[in-house]
Amino acid sequence: MGICFRVKGPGGDMGKMAAALGSVATLATEPGEDAFRKLFRFYRQIRPGTADLGGVIDFSATHTSRDTGPAAHKVVRSQLSVSSVSEHDARRAGLQPVSKWRAYGLEGYPGFIFIPNPFLPGHQWHWVKQCLKLYSQKPNVCNLDKHMTNEETQDLWEQSKEFLRCKGVNKRRPRSLLEKLRWVTLGYHYNWDSKKYSADHYTPFPSDLAFLSEQVAAACGFQDFRAEAGILNYYRLDSTLGIHVDRSELDHSKPLLSFSFGQSAIFLLGGLQRDETPTAMFMHSGDIMVMSGSSRLLNHAVPRVLPHPEGEGLPRCLETPLPVDLPRDSVVEPCSVQDWQVCSNYLKTARVNMTVRQVLATDEDFPLEPTEEKKRDLSSGGSCRLDDHNSQVKRARPNPDS
Repeated sequence: MGICFRVKGPGGDMGKMAAALGSVATLATEPGEDAFRKLFRFYRQIRPGTADLGGVIDFSATHTSRDTGPAAHKVVRSQLSVSSVSEHDARRAGLQPVSKWRAYGLEGYPGFIFIPNPFLPGHQWHWVKQCLKLYSQKPNVCNLDKHMTNEETQDLWEQSKEFLRCKGVNKRRPRSLLEKLRWVTLGYHYNWDSKKYSADHYTPFPSDLAFLSEQVAAACGFQDFRAEAGILNYYRLDSTLGIHVDRSELDHSKPLLSFSFGQSAIFLLGGLQRDETPTAMFMHSGDIMVMSGSSRLLNHAVPRVLPHPEGEGLPRCLETPLPVDLPRDSVVEPCSVQDWQVCSNYLKTARVNMTVRQVLATDEDFPLEPTEEKKRDLSSGGSCRLDDHNSQVKRARPNPDS
């Protein structure tokens, strides 16, 4: 397995950890600010490479660290259902055998599972390429639809690839459409205004992503999980994802799966109420999070995407090429050098996250909606779910499902 780069986390000395906790404790509280918002603001403003990151759990280092971080006592090992996924099916999805995965949970968060990069070396390339080249295409709905016609957003990859290939040559060029992309919905479309899913604008859910998600869900004990809806978030270095709860799915007994690729980010997992102080953790490229059970309806957010510590670069686990000899029945497809050049230039200053959900329970259908609701233009509410703080365009604060 490739080893991702790691921003310095909980392994620092006690003085740095005390300084980090002291920085949080001495933050001035804004009027009406709750404990979650206070910590969200703290991490949004932190300086990478300083003691401010001393309180962030790094699951990719858990197996080698001596658990000296201030929140390390919360980390526990999670058991996986190794026999539920064959080695062949895992390989088809680009994953290592489940027996080689490491899975962790957190005390006080039953149902939360964190799996540090279980992908086979090079196989993240496929999923990054799919997010940028295939999943962004019509008929899938994206944030750009509010301001552009379907013809203008028909193939964002083709319109952007030459810009991205020359990204390092002309840094003053305008952003390509892919760089302006903030979210895409797959399967059942999520309406950001009504905060509801609808069958009125359904696009076929990608079969490769469905297979990957169902293998991960089965390994975590959810053998009957069906991938029915996906929300892809495309983060820039100045993007944040606001505090929210994913409660719009009609069946909350099914897990929510989250896949991260590209630059690292800080994820905050809180409680049922925002006055509960959240736990901070790193999400690195290839990491998978599963929220199920009691953790399924907890507040969570992404306050900060972290730049590569050496400037514009890629995590080490993305430097390994995708193997040429893929299984015949693999859902992972080859990635050309030209395509990866576009993807890698994009990811040097970006992060992509895929969240996959099952919306309906078995044999369940959508409840009938009023006629006016059905006639609504589902793409009309396509304002950006990610908040880009340096953007000249003022965007609504992203609180999906809150």
